[in-house]
Amino acid sequence: MKIAHSLRTALVGLAALSLAACGINSVPAAEEEAKAKWADVQSAYQRRADLIPNLVSTAEAAAISERDILTNVTNARARAMGITVTTEDLYDAEEFAEFQEGQNQLTAALGSFRTVVEQYPELKSNQQFADLMVALEGTENRIDNARTKYNEAVRQYNTTIRTFPDTIGANIVHGAEPMEPFSAQPGSEVAPEAEFDISDN
Repeated sequence: MKIAHSLRTALVGLAALSLAACGINSVPAAEEEAKAKWADVQSAYQRRADLIPNLVSTAEAAAISERDILTNVTNARARAMGITVTTEDLYDAEEFAEFQEGQNQLTAALGSFRTVVEQYPELKSNQQFADLMVALEGTENRIDNARTKYNEAVRQYNTTIRTFPDTIGANIVHGAEPMEPFSAQPGSEVAPEAEFDISDN
């Protein structure tokens, strides 16, 4: 009786080990980790979007004459917020690229905005604006950190679904597809240029 019980326990343990070794558990675990990291990316982008209206309002109150720069920032924010990527879209290269492009356009618009701010000492000395800029810079760091962690989780997931023995469970049981990582924007190594008019109107 004890031998039969021990044999059953050993077989159950062996079956569980075999299933785990075939990606039954490791594939969904890696996928959920990547999705959790994606939520962190979205949170960081949302924080940035929430800061922008206050920055623009403060800049407008300081009578910045570069209306088109402020308009570009506002429009880029609207475009970026208008493109949503669900966890299902993380497998769709086209949808993901569209989202990334919207966020890249907002990043470029903010780069031009920072360049303009340098020409307005009275705005830079405004404590509320200074606090908002510090918060924005901290948020940009959060975005970079969240994207890096997301890319690492995607790399682990994509590796898991392609390597033996996890690929067995990934393809047969889960029908797993690779996720899209963030990639550098073409030309991102070049600093954005901004033309502005600092003459009195």
